[in-house]
Amino acid sequence: MKVRSLKKDKVNVITLGCSKNLVDSEVLMGQLRGNDFDVAHESDKDDANIIIVNTCGFIDNAKQESIDTILQYADAKESGLIDKLYVTGCLSQRYKDSLETEIPQVDAFFGTLELPQLLKTLEADYKHELIGERLLTTPKHFAYFKIAEGCNRPCSFCAIPLMRGKHVDRSIDDLVKEASRLAKMGTKELVLIAQDLTYYGLEKYGERKLADLVRNLSDVPGIEWIRMQYAYPSQFPMEVLDVMAERENVCKYLDMPLQHITDNMLKTMRRGISKRRTIELVDQIRQRVPEIALRTTLIAGHPGETQKDFEELYDFVEQTRFDRLGIFTYSHEDNTHAYTLEDNVPDEVKQERADAIMELQQGISMELNEAKVGQTYKVLFDRKESGYFVGRTQFDSPEVDNEVLVPATNTYVRIGDFANVKITESTDFDLYGDVVL
Repeated sequence: MKVRSLKKDKVNVITLGCSKNLVDSEVLMGQLRGNDFDVAHESDKDDANIIIVNTCGFIDNAKQESIDTILQYADAKESGLIDKLYVTGCLSQRYKDSLETEIPQVDAFFGTLELPQLLKTLEADYKHELIGERLLTTPKHFAYFKIAEGCNRPCSFCAIPLMRGKHVDRSIDDLVKEASRLAKMGTKELVLIAQDLTYYGLEKYGERKLADLVRNLSDVPGIEWIRMQYAYPSQFPMEVLDVMAERENVCKYLDMPLQHITDNMLKTMRRGISKRRTIELVDQIRQRVPEIALRTTLIAGHPGETQKDFEELYDFVEQTRFDRLGIFTYSHEDNTHAYTLEDNVPDEVKQERADAIMELQQGISMELNEAKVGQTYKVLFDRKESGYFVGRTQFDSPEVDNEVLVPATNTYVRIGDFANVKITESTDFDLYGDVVL
């Protein structure tokens, strides 16, 4: 009979996937810390006896990474290096039954909304007084800020509603309280995230309330930047742009995944918007907030995408000149509407189309960056790396956008502080400059 060690349990939380998953891990760790657990995020010390893997199940590559990570820790458990292995998150929500059969080394699998059950298994209490409190995994000066859970959109290619459920809003009051707590801890930038920011308010208040939320958050003392990511284009609440224009601490930045542009593909993808309306929307946004940096995400090779569709998309990107752009190759996800369609674009063609778009965007980004040389921008510094202090302007989101590099040889900048930087040099996706005192 195994005698239980008196050594205190230590939990290591591994997060895969998007920033929304990261927030879930931070909430989980906040609850564990509130229950006096010794908890770390992605520690490389190998001293934890309990591992929790927070998985992603969005597309093939992400699912494979999640499975590989689970198997890595399953092997560690079999070798006696860890005592317990738990799996949570989107992959676990979506494929729980088959995962339980195929990876029996895992002690328990939990879905995306089963935090109380996970805590109970760990003999921890779900503390309601800790709701909204998190153990930040990001540098303390910025935090991802999830305003809603789930999604009601019917997009053909997307499995998110299967894993995250219907859209559920958090209240403005709760969000303002959380923002205030974060500000007191030193957070200066809130990156607003949800599956769909623009839907915010419809579930809880019966009307779109994103503008009201942003206005309330911008009043929180200490919050110097508010950034919006994942804004759905259909029925976009234009009043948000008025708040952006009038409030200094609302970044002139918008991440709006358009996915495609041709009427054929927008209809097939069930996006609820036309090419004409999309182009009008982009034009209106730029007219209302002339300085705005627009980021978008596209999909190459969705079922039914013809060469003509792709060429039209290419021309749209060339003409629109987005400040930031990413593109995925289509992944054929079971139980989605698109899964009923033939996955008729060969993988190599998907990749060729994605590569062509990114090569085009690289040139656009280079030209836009060259125009910034000689300009001075307010920069928030995130880290020091390879002899440079590395930061971002209000036009750049953490981890996905351009960065500003200042030589650390003759300048000192405190991480988490703002400084004005005059741009002296540019590359495709980065800017170099000097601090202006």
